[in-house]
Amino acid sequence: MTIEETEAEADYRAGREWFKSAVVYQIYPRSFADSDGDGIGDLRGVIGKLDYLQTLGVDVVWLSPVYRSPQDDNGYDISDYRDIDPVFGDLETLDELLEGLHARGMKLVMDLVVNHTSDEHPWFVESRSGKDSPKRDWYWWRAPRAGAEPGTADPGTAGAEPNNWGSAFSGPAWEYDATTGEYYLHLFSKKQPDLNWENPDVRAAIYDMMNWWLDRGVDGFRMDVINFISKEQSLPDGPIAEGKLYGDGSAHFICGPRIHEFLQEMHQEVFAGRDKELLTVGEMPGVTVDDAVLFTDPGRREVDMVFQFEHVALDQEGGNKWRPKKLRLTDLKQSLGRWQEALGERGWNSLYWGNHDQARAVSRFGDDGRYREQSAKMLAAVLHLHRGTPYVYQGEELGMTNMSFGAISDYRDIEVLNHHREATTHLGHTDAEVLAALAPLNRDNARTPVQWDASRHGGFTTGAPWIVVNPNANTINAASQVDDPGSIFSFYRQVIALRHTDPVVAYGDFTMLLPDDEHVYAFRRSLPDAEMLVLGNFSGSGQPVDLDVSWSGAGLVLGNYPPAPGLALRPWEVKVLRRAL
Repeated sequence: MTIEETEAEADYRAGREWFKSAVVYQIYPRSFADSDGDGIGDLRGVIGKLDYLQTLGVDVVWLSPVYRSPQDDNGYDISDYRDIDPVFGDLETLDELLEGLHARGMKLVMDLVVNHTSDEHPWFVESRSGKDSPKRDWYWWRAPRAGAEPGTADPGTAGAEPNNWGSAFSGPAWEYDATTGEYYLHLFSKKQPDLNWENPDVRAAIYDMMNWWLDRGVDGFRMDVINFISKEQSLPDGPIAEGKLYGDGSAHFICGPRIHEFLQEMHQEVFAGRDKELLTVGEMPGVTVDDAVLFTDPGRREVDMVFQFEHVALDQEGGNKWRPKKLRLTDLKQSLGRWQEALGERGWNSLYWGNHDQARAVSRFGDDGRYREQSAKMLAAVLHLHRGTPYVYQGEELGMTNMSFGAISDYRDIEVLNHHREATTHLGHTDAEVLAALAPLNRDNARTPVQWDASRHGGFTTGAPWIVVNPNANTINAASQVDDPGSIFSFYRQVIALRHTDPVVAYGDFTMLLPDDEHVYAFRRSLPDAEMLVLGNFSGSGQPVDLDVSWSGAGLVLGNYPPAPGLALRPWEVKVLRRAL
């Protein structure tokens, strides 16, 4: 404890240490395990796989939304924050899941979606009932734009929107409501109206709901686009990029003027004074390293860690996921290395390759063909041995791959469907062009069901799955891997155990090595009494490693090939060496 640090501050900091050696597993419940044969995963299905998760060794389960919802955006459009959607189960089943996790030494983190609600949430239903509604100011309502071009100023027609912002799911970010003659803001789907956090009653209602869940026993929250909740109240126009139909308003809502105030208030009203080990992670698109240092500084009492998106935009032209490009390893090292360095003294990193919004890791960053198993293992070790808390997305521990969707009718994601419609209708692209652009990075790649065995539908369901199961479930599945000591699953177990048992992984300093090497990812983790060298080959050919040869005498603690002398790497090989100092 420093001289300036109070006893309470020291206790708070110490209470955060647990997650530095923890590993989080994300469950996208719709695609995890279906217990009742309706083709949609559910809570009972999750309960049936708790022993699997315990065998894997994870400490925390992050559950994507299971609240009551019209399912316009697969549950990220919530109509009741305090109930479970019948498609997934009910509150009693959620309690049973919670009890089962706790009995196995695992925690449950709920997805918190409070930038917006569903348009079917009672708050919004009341808000849109009239301009004099007591909840009118709970959302962003605005009159049609004044002085629009002649012929376009009529309310409800293109050009009459209050500003030129585009939605993340294509189209304008405004929806006209004929009942009151005004527009409401929706940064995502038109069925996801944005809450107005400027209203203290909104914030109080959200904090009350969060406390209700914590009192019920959940162990924290993953906060969806939480850095969007503070917006410049004037809502000015944004620049329109070439080839785009709408303006980019992100400068006016990403990390807006009151974001730190709101998060500190949230901490005080929800988390302060609780002696339980809790986890808060903020999903923050567009967040910078400097922002993240502030958000995750323990002394500021905001969030424990953030999900940043810099490294998963490096294989996209201009950050446009529909314009994929080849990833340069040097760019990846520069990005992740900068985050490691910036959050080395204050704050904390979250570590991930994939989630429900990203393509499958082994298809995107590795080789999902000849070297699928080797590259999946290499990616696991390289990621998990950075400084930060690693996240495993369901199926990643099995080396699940991207899906080949044949036609637009095979897709289910609203982002994909809206983009395809806009690109073919308004931007002049052919169906074939759009489908080719969609294939590598679309979100449905990650949403095909978990492959449990080689039976029909991969053992996910006895019914017709809501989205097609990848045909390679015949060979890539949990049943074939759980008891195989050489499998990807077993390798993940080893990597996770290493974080649990070796303090160098959880607490050591991070030093990037060979920053200019286009094939080898190398770094050192160190404590005063020990250090670890991690070498990963991001290529399908053998690679030399030009480092201090004294490492050749260190012990190999982890690898994805039979041991071989020296530091040189075989295709997609990873070597983890450790030595005492």
